Amino acid sequence: MIQGFAVLLSLQLIGEVVSRALGLPVPGPVLGMALLVVALALWSKTDRPDPLEHGRPLERAADGLLASLSILFVPAGVGVVQYLDLIEAEGLPIAASIVVSTAVAMLATVATFRLVKRLQGRTEEETEA
Repeated sequence: MIQGFAVLLSLQLIGEVVSRALGLPVPGPVLGMALLVVALALWSKTDRPDPLEHGRPLERAADGLLASLSILFVPAGVGVVQYLDLIEAEGLPIAASIVVSTAVAMLATVATFRLVKRLQGRTEEETEA
């Protein structure tokens, strides 16, 4: 499990260093997560055995983090309670922005999915010809 946390924290550190060094508007942990996805995708295409296979430490670290995920929402809940008067005064605009942003995010996800699906369809057709 320690090895899994070490991998996750190392990739987060690399993402943070890259983000700050290049002045990117993307947070370091997001870059680290993207690096993890890229690394796992590249590794899955090789014939080498999984370096983290023994005991699956990355999987155990992820499961440990997910098991305690509810604790991470406590500060957000405290923040909501702290600003209840503001939420009461501005409740309608807040609710409207949540509904609109959720709808826009869902539409963007569908559009992205359809675009990727269309591009994959063309790629498959081109490779078959």
